[in-house]
Amino acid sequence: MTADPSRRILCYVVNYNERLDRVFAALVDPTRRAILARLEREDGASISALAQPFAIKLPAVMKHLDVLDDAGLITRSKLGRTVTIRLRPEPMREAMDWLRRYERFWAKRLDRLAAYAESKEAEARKKRQ
Repeated sequence: MTADPSRRILCYVVNYNERLDRVFAALVDPTRRAILARLEREDGASISALAQPFAIKLPAVMKHLDVLDDAGLITRSKLGRTVTIRLRPEPMREAMDWLRRYERFWAKRLDRLAAYAESKEAEARKKRQ
């Protein structure tokens, strides 16, 4: 029996889209973005250190970390009783690659819009003179 190559492609596309969905869903929340920003500045941090600046309880921080973990944006390692959280940038790179494809699409249209607005502004200045 041979595997259908189109099925493998479909499976990859579905998995890729699900990963992107989880990454973008994780990035929606400002607390999770703040956690990622801190991890970007530091090599790693304990859960209690990550929870410290927030006005929410530790279980809520743990839920945020679960969402980030599910999206693949963090890793956890345990040494003794301390769990260290580290940033895992690969899913963010995939999301940025996806956004860049659409950035090219919008950049051209925004350039045209800016040129149109500038021409209308120039016309308005001429009328005032």
